[in-house]
Amino acid sequence: MKLRLTVMILLSLCLSQAFADEGMWLLGNLRKNKQADRVMKELGLQMPVNKLYNPKKPSLSDAVVSFGGFCSGVVVSEDGLVFTNHHCGFSSIQQHSSVEHDYLKDGFFARSLDEELPNPELYVRFLLRTEDVTKRVLSAARHAKTETERRVAVDSIMNVISLEVSEKDSTLTGIVDAYYAGNEFWLSVYRDYNDVRLVFAPPSSVGKFGWDTDNWMWPRHTGDFSVFRIYANTKNGPADYSPDNVPYHPEYVAPISLDGYKEGSFCMTLGYPGSTERYLSSYGIEEMMNGINQAMIDVRGVKQAVWKREMDRRPDIRIKYASKYDESSNYWKNSIGTNKAIKHLKVLEKKRAAEAALRDWIQSHPEEREKLIRLFSSLELSYNNRRETDRALAYFGESFINGPELVQLAFEILNFDFEAEEKLVITRMKKLLAKYDNLDLSIDKEVFAAMLKEYQLKVDKKYLPAIYEKIDTLYNGNIQAYVDSLYATSSITSPKGLKRFLERDTTYNLIEDPAVSLSLDLIVKYYEMNQSISEVSEQIEQGERLFSAAMRRMYADRNFYPDANSTMRLSFGTVGGYTPFDGATYGYYTTVKGIFEKVKEHAGDIDFAVQPELLSLLSSGDFGRYANAQGEMNVCFISNNDITGGNSGSAMFNAKGELLGLAFDGNWEAMSSDIVFEPDLQRCIGVDVRYMLFIMEKYGKAGNLVQELKIAR
Repeated sequence: MKLRLTVMILLSLCLSQAFADEGMWLLGNLRKNKQADRVMKELGLQMPVNKLYNPKKPSLSDAVVSFGGFCSGVVVSEDGLVFTNHHCGFSSIQQHSSVEHDYLKDGFFARSLDEELPNPELYVRFLLRTEDVTKRVLSAARHAKTETERRVAVDSIMNVISLEVSEKDSTLTGIVDAYYAGNEFWLSVYRDYNDVRLVFAPPSSVGKFGWDTDNWMWPRHTGDFSVFRIYANTKNGPADYSPDNVPYHPEYVAPISLDGYKEGSFCMTLGYPGSTERYLSSYGIEEMMNGINQAMIDVRGVKQAVWKREMDRRPDIRIKYASKYDESSNYWKNSIGTNKAIKHLKVLEKKRAAEAALRDWIQSHPEEREKLIRLFSSLELSYNNRRETDRALAYFGESFINGPELVQLAFEILNFDFEAEEKLVITRMKKLLAKYDNLDLSIDKEVFAAMLKEYQLKVDKKYLPAIYEKIDTLYNGNIQAYVDSLYATSSITSPKGLKRFLERDTTYNLIEDPAVSLSLDLIVKYYEMNQSISEVSEQIEQGERLFSAAMRRMYADRNFYPDANSTMRLSFGTVGGYTPFDGATYGYYTTVKGIFEKVKEHAGDIDFAVQPELLSLLSSGDFGRYANAQGEMNVCFISNNDITGGNSGSAMFNAKGELLGLAFDGNWEAMSSDIVFEPDLQRCIGVDVRYMLFIMEKYGKAGNLVQELKIAR
């Protein structure tokens, strides 16, 4: 008991010490969070909290946007210019690229507003306000007797609250999100702008310098940025794309600092982090490691090898597949790093120590013991009961749902809603047809055959869908022969065939199409697998919610930040290097000298190739007002700000709320950061705004864009 008590004390001390840098904080709670306010000021913050977020007056957060729903961005001019990462704009840049106009390789700059390129599927989202609606949501679920009844009641009232927002103002979107494993609920009110145009993209030798090799690594020398512009109607309101739209005039423009930073400088990040699982039990972490993470590692590794081979062979395939390869490989490498870090940093052992401390606390409090005496045994049993099926579902999702593009097309066809609003139907039709522009059937066939083999290799035969029996009986077990036949006989392998469906051709029997028929079989199997663990999954959901609530009660004097869930968050800390392992110390910034070193080290590697004219410009040493105090050009820097996926493109501000750069990556040594924060190791990698402006002005000849910016003096 004494040992457990010591563990509790140590954990409590660690939690309080980590507070300075750990946490993705809700803006709506900042005023109440006196501890966060105090710590930020101690670290150097020079502006009041109500200047960071204020739903009644323009504030710094008004300059920050959710970019496309998958990244973040920051508004930097009175005419709606937005800075985000190159990899966030990568899909849009790719869509406008061709072998003749290779904007991925060479970059892009619109010399006038007329040359700025529209992106129909892209939008930016501004947060207007947040509101705690926990009491209303939980009140609606108070009479629920089962977890299913609770979920139905909660989902229903969340939907009602959300709809109330758009019913009052059609330009607004309301979204209610769950926090702390479903113990709290907050409403976020947004306004979306759907006309977002590409303005500037550096060449990939800047924006993707190092590609997969350097991804998630420090030291880094990647100028990961791109520039877009928001357009609005003549009343500055949201509008779909139209040639008549005009540049958007924002509530707040983020000022830009050219003064840089020093070791220990205050730094804060505002953006939309995707998801973390900091309060997940050790049982859940084990499931994640052996399930979805390992499935991504195994299956995507096979798929990407096929893609990369053909991308390296043919320029047209490189352009077609660049964006999807980039997205896939990013999470693939993340999963590799996460599983390694969990083991190396003994994350499971730390989680189990925290759980042991919680067990003791529950035992020592009669009112808690009465409610939670079976909490841990129930969680352990429930996770054990779904382990095998959950793992199979993870491989199923990677092999089929996220696997061959023909299957993905068939899924979308099956889910197509002709009864939706006409505008939405037309948009979805165009989106479906556009998929063929980036599809090579010979590559997809090879991927499909590889996915069928990989799935069969990794799971028990009871999880095999009916198609495997068909392959055995009709094709003598020859997977390639089956795939060849499938692609030869399906009508949806071409736009012409898809149009028969979209035009509702009565001579086309959708269900008899072999690709659609296959997809139906896959859906049935996926549903069966999910249903077989539905009851135990409900038990896990309830157990994790009770576990999270109990942990917060045990540390009632601590301000717990909620897990990331794609809502706007603030993180703060300081600029500084770190020691990844004994005998190695990394500095807090890199310069263009490192670019030349990597070009030489990786000679012949296309991922590190840089245009001669750019190398000449960088070697001149003429960096003007963008140079650091030593006359050198900084490229990237690191801070201990707490970030995760979705934070890409997040604004990194100094103590005065001036832009220092854009967050774009984490570091390899702390890849378990979605599960546990490691203050000594975890670092946020950002691209220096001075390097961005130098590339825009000196290399891209986009001085007029730089003149739009609000540069602090």
